[in-house]
Amino acid sequence: MIRTLAALLLILMTAGPAHAVNPDEILADPALEARAREIGKELRCLVCQNQSIDDSDADLARDLRVLVRERLTEGDSNQQVIDYVVSRYGDFVLLRPPVKSTTYLLWYGPAIILVLGILAIFLFYRRRTASSSGPAPLSDAEKVRLDALMKDDAP
Repeated sequence: MIRTLAALLLILMTAGPAHAVNPDEILADPALEARAREIGKELRCLVCQNQSIDDSDADLARDLRVLVRERLTEGDSNQQVIDYVVSRYGDFVLLRPPVKSTTYLLWYGPAIILVLGILAIFLFYRRRTASSSGPAPLSDAEKVRLDALMKDDAP
């Protein structure tokens, strides 16, 4: 029983992602197909947005896979195919968009949010420890004035 569970666990751990490329899309030339797969891993499915077109079952992802293969069979280089798709859909179609002025927030935003979060936590605890120390002790002049006020209120 334990061996069966261990074997099942091993199989599940080594299982790779399922590719959504249909058999009718696969190119006859293995070199071109390998290039198409390489390009497909760099392009985002515009429907799923968190998968490459190689991993997505969406119709638009299938259309993009077919487009990539058509461009490759026409003789385009990998970069020409990617540039063509980006010209039609913008940088959003890339799973790793380039670092440029329009994508600074995308690339540096998480780090900025993390730094601001750490700063907010630091300031919160600093104010909390400052306020938990209690009020400052009375000065001698304040003690004299308080005693005078207390005597005035005495019956």
